Amino acid sequence: MKQQPITIRPIEEKDLPKLWELIYKDENPEWKKWDAPYYPHYAKTYDAFLKEKERWVRVEDRYAIDLDGRLVGTVSYYWEHRDSNWLEMGICLNEAENWGKGMGTIAFRLWMDHLFQTLPLVRVGYTTWSGNQRMIRVGQKLGMQMEARIRKVRLYEGIYYDSIRMGILREEWEQQLNK
Repeated sequence: MKQQPITIRPIEEKDLPKLWELIYKDENPEWKKWDAPYYPHYAKTYDAFLKEKERWVRVEDRYAIDLDGRLVGTVSYYWEHRDSNWLEMGICLNEAENWGKGMGTIAFRLWMDHLFQTLPLVRVGYTTWSGNQRMIRVGQKLGMQMEARIRKVRLYEGIYYDSIRMGILREEWEQQLNK
């Protein structure tokens, strides 16, 4: 799936060194300040990362975000409740120089389209926190609704933030595509 110059694609074994560098090389990476910073992040050695490569390579629930042939992040999903086809998706653009340029919106649009085309979903959505206004705007640009705001449940650096759940129904997504 491609929208110039962004592609989302399955992660290949050749991507593992770059993925490790983006995600696990540093103890306190800049991207973690925005991606659920209230959960701990731990650096790991490349050898330790390679021991879990089956969680990354050619899996259906995690794809690479490719910018002109260079891996810059990932999109993913997990089942909130598989029996009712309820999944939540995620995105991480790991390098600050790629933020604020619309790449996340494009990658998420491609990912949502892929999920609706390949899975029997009624809805897709994601959860973020009120401290990540860029992520909330991505959802709004994609036609998503704020479905829930759970107030003051995310503690980060001594401040309580809201948990924000965004979502879109299949029929709303298809209506946007037909405009």
